Amino acid sequence: MENRIRFRHITCFLAIAQEHSLGRAAERLHLSQPAVSKTLSELEALAGAQLVERGRHGARLTQAGEHFLRYAADVGRALDSAGAALAGAVEPSAAILDIGALPTVASGLLPDALTRLREVRPHAGIRLRTATNAVLLAALKAGELDFVVGRMAEPSAMQGLSFELLYGERLIMAVRPRHPLLGKAGISLAAVLAYPLVVAPAGTVPRLHTDAWLDAHALRVPPSSMETLSVSVARLFVRRSNAVWITPQGAARDDFDDGLLARLDLPTASAEEPVGILRRSAGAPSELAQLLLDLLRDCARDARPERQSGRKRATRAS
Repeated sequence: MENRIRFRHITCFLAIAQEHSLGRAAERLHLSQPAVSKTLSELEALAGAQLVERGRHGARLTQAGEHFLRYAADVGRALDSAGAALAGAVEPSAAILDIGALPTVASGLLPDALTRLREVRPHAGIRLRTATNAVLLAALKAGELDFVVGRMAEPSAMQGLSFELLYGERLIMAVRPRHPLLGKAGISLAAVLAYPLVVAPAGTVPRLHTDAWLDAHALRVPPSSMETLSVSVARLFVRRSNAVWITPQGAARDDFDDGLLARLDLPTASAEEPVGILRRSAGAPSELAQLLLDLLRDCARDARPERQSGRKRATRAS
């Protein structure tokens, strides 16, 4: 097989894995869709296994395809590096890091780590993508990202990936200062639900925890709630209204510290959400990626006492 597989097979397969569609992969490669389909069929014949399931809703990798992707992504990056080296043989381009982060995580440790990175590598380029966990993991597997700061997924979605825990955080309820519920003893969930809610979209881990917590009290998220992944929209909306934001604590950390938001004294989900680094199991990170990974670990260690004291301050303030 290694004597018959060609670079066009690899580039075609990677385009399909990244676009989740033969049609979009064809557009990306400037080929016709029949040509892409033919190249994929050749690769599957060489592999002796179906790598992609085609259907009305696009193209989805099979288990064999997921396994092959682990190695095809490395080949794709090597080709890109070789091409960049040839194109910039006279003047090497600055190192660029492609990373992914959940919106609620991107406003937590990541800014601190990126600030430290800028101090030691001022000319490094950073491309940050924020999206849902599922979208980020698909991009990571396809070789579009160096690593992701997010949450562990179901075992089927973790094939070819590793997870390293950075920290755990609970859901909290954030409101504007001088919110009518602040300072009241014995707040009930029913009282909270009388105000507009801001929650994560269905299918995300924070929303699953939110639904489970409310379900344990025979309640549910009201249909009138605002569902958003945008931390900036959520925090500004809550600061300008009487809405209650159910969110991982890290997303509102700076607003709590600056006194722009306050925390309601009402226990939410008992379990902490694990947040960590997701990487491809195969291959080693680049020098720049390894540097940022080490800085993230340092920031997580530095933040542990702060998180503990922050919980105590929030309790006393409430």
